[in-house]
Amino acid sequence: MATPSNLVIVESPSKAKTIGKYLGPEYTVKASMGHLRDLPKSTMGVDLEHDFTPKYIPVSGKEDLIKELKKAAKAAQTVYLATDPDREGEAISWHLKELLELPDEKTHRVTFNEITQKVVKESIANPRGIDYSLVDAQQARRILDRIVGYELSPLLWRKIRRGLSAGRVQSVATRLVVDRENEIRAFVPREYWSLDVTLDRIGKPGSFQAHYHGENTKRELENEAQVQSVIDDITGKTFTVTNVKKAEKKRTAAPPFTTSTLQQEASRKLNMAPKRTMAIAQQLYEGVDVAGEGTLGLITYMRTDSLRLSDEAMAAAGAFIKQRYGKDYYYGKFHVFKSKSSAQDAHEAIRPTHVELDPERIKGSLTKEQYKLYKLIWSRFLASQMANAVFDTVSIDTQCAGHVFRSSHQSMKFAGFIAVYEEGRDDEAEAVGSPLPDLQVGDTATASKIEKEQHFTQPPARYTEATLVKAMEEKGVGRPSTYASIVSTIQDREYVVKNEKRLAPTPLGEVVNGLMMERFNDIIDVEFTASMEDRLDAIEEGQRNWKEVLAEFYTGFHQELEDAQAALEGVRLKVPEEETEEVCEACGRKMVVKVGRFGKFLACPGWPECKNTKPIVERMPGRCPKCGSSILKRKSKRGYAYYACEKGAECGFMSWDVPTELDCPECGNTMFKKSGRGRQKAFCINEACSNFLPEDQRGYYKKKTDSEETGEKKPAKKTGAKKQTGKKTAKKTEGKNK
Repeated sequence: MATPSNLVIVESPSKAKTIGKYLGPEYTVKASMGHLRDLPKSTMGVDLEHDFTPKYIPVSGKEDLIKELKKAAKAAQTVYLATDPDREGEAISWHLKELLELPDEKTHRVTFNEITQKVVKESIANPRGIDYSLVDAQQARRILDRIVGYELSPLLWRKIRRGLSAGRVQSVATRLVVDRENEIRAFVPREYWSLDVTLDRIGKPGSFQAHYHGENTKRELENEAQVQSVIDDITGKTFTVTNVKKAEKKRTAAPPFTTSTLQQEASRKLNMAPKRTMAIAQQLYEGVDVAGEGTLGLITYMRTDSLRLSDEAMAAAGAFIKQRYGKDYYYGKFHVFKSKSSAQDAHEAIRPTHVELDPERIKGSLTKEQYKLYKLIWSRFLASQMANAVFDTVSIDTQCAGHVFRSSHQSMKFAGFIAVYEEGRDDEAEAVGSPLPDLQVGDTATASKIEKEQHFTQPPARYTEATLVKAMEEKGVGRPSTYASIVSTIQDREYVVKNEKRLAPTPLGEVVNGLMMERFNDIIDVEFTASMEDRLDAIEEGQRNWKEVLAEFYTGFHQELEDAQAALEGVRLKVPEEETEEVCEACGRKMVVKVGRFGKFLACPGWPECKNTKPIVERMPGRCPKCGSSILKRKSKRGYAYYACEKGAECGFMSWDVPTELDCPECGNTMFKKSGRGRQKAFCINEACSNFLPEDQRGYYKKKTDSEETGEKKPAKKTGAKKQTGKKTAKKTEGKNK
């Protein structure tokens, strides 16, 4: 068989597998596994005094892969660089060209907005050269972040705590969270009252509820005295219907997903973190083995801020809607959504590549997370081309002693797009009201019940991951490819913590933010960061020189850094200690959270007089199967979670499996479940119970021994050998919960 004359290089093995099935035997498809060349980790890697020239080196550990790709590239007549269709992908292709020493005449750049056979073959047939404006934009962002990180982080080490790191956009995201927390602290509640009446019709059956609206205009009741005044006016008086307004209300479907809205909706509906959302979306884009269909890329490229859809995709959606739901459910024409003026519009909105592959049809070929996310994307896209939902609404004003009470209700007349999908909300949904009797102007009623209630205005809510992404998008902070990493990074650095799905700044985050606000106003400024994103976009469009943009930034930043170092000479900022409810057994003080080499732990604030410390533990549901005590979540020295009896060595129970709130229906002991993502089925670990599930059937990966791989039999164990202790077993299987 002849050696293939064409080499195609992509980033990942799954993408290589999908594309390889679409191209003939004359193509070899290989994966670079991401970047093969980057700035060095141990040094700045950028010559700040000579035009910001970067020093790129091969990524450590990828020497064999580089050698393999060089050999394949040398043997091929043509090399197609098929990395992702964005700045990062363009930069990877450029690095590959430089590293593999590919001549221009044999190097072609191809991109796929969707990985389908049609698009892949069309792209291969119409290659282009490397877009150096895209490469320059990526280099500028990478070097900007490198400068900030490598010059600012050492200052944080010296002035706050060793090991801290600073990021350009991450610092702004942290500021947003801190600013929201300060708004909440400064918030002063304002009193207001609601007044509701239950009205019984005079001479006709039926009653209804009405809410105080005002007099001639809408009025809010601010205190109890105002409420009582209204009650005194209406007590014992007749209410008269003065206005009945009936209308038809239409609601239009939400547009298809962009990166930002996908992350927001996956967070709301699937409780999926932005970083996880993008990882699963990448899998769906690169290709999945679908039973009866082969390997398919199921969605279009998932890093986009455009709402544009191809005519072909909208036509396919229209045909599918009419065939499955009927022509009344179709919008009637292509439903085109207008992208924001700042959108780059390089790619379509996120949509399924084959609308006929509905989620239920391919559910068996997907993991739980893939299925849920694909269903979300598929449903949103299909709904975007469906007819409006139609509601019948009625609003009734009833008057008494000059006071207007209003009743309202809405009911669905036609489901339209809601038959497939309804957008999630971050705020409270609009009240639909209770069904109302058929009231006419002039009808009268009496109040059988009057209810007043005091309320107070609430502070703004803390950000969720979804609303933080939304805020960053609205303020122009970051771009579609960076939202997920920003939200993840500020939590990994412990500047922000997630509690009950809400993000709050840590004491460390507030101290770092305070230093940045005082000394690095440009870096922490939302508008400055947004304008920097605009400058990076201008580089991408070929309108700005990337080195000039870096020079403009560095002049001001370097001066701020020197000023900060001079002003903070001899100063060390203290991070407030986080007090807990845990009481020190030695002296009775409330213990505080400290950070050591192996992470957080509890310590007595009375040090050095009291040196009591203990680990931070989390109480789990259920009871210890050996002694009935509480079960605690602990971490091994390598950072893996395990679960142990609160009595420790006195009892000796430990397990890698997670205790649940469920009791075994047979023996009554606490049931456990396999650790890891997704919904896991609970099982009984009591060996004496008929419901017991052996460890090798719980779904964990079992590593084969050398003798099992070679087919050799193990030598018989010597009799009298000691039984392994729980500690030894823990060490042996520690990798389970990675």
